[in-house]
Amino acid sequence: MAQQCSTEIQRNPTHILKIVLRDERGAPVGRASLVIIVNESNVRPYGLLEDVFVSEALRGQGLGTQLVEKIVQLAREERCYKLIATSRHSRPRVHELYRTLGFQDHGREFRMDFPA
Repeated sequence: MAQQCSTEIQRNPTHILKIVLRDERGAPVGRASLVIIVNESNVRPYGLLEDVFVSEALRGQGLGTQLVEKIVQLAREERCYKLIATSRHSRPRVHELYRTLGFQDHGREFRMDFPA
């Protein structure tokens, strides 16, 4: 029989840095976020690259590269010991971009979706 343990939930404010690219009219055309995650097994936090998006009409012009490079720079400035980027299997161009920018295919992502 499993031992009963008490559960303590500690809430810390989420640390998210968001980059938004805007066109000459000021309309958003791209974005990316860096989520800073504190991991008590390491003195330094780690980063999660999240929500990378470039408007479809502007893809292939290097904007995604600019966004990811800026996130990498921010993760270093935040003293992260690693930066994680996830991507669906159906996005080989994104995978190639990540490899080009120095990311390594390190494992698998397991996911559980919850209904709204």
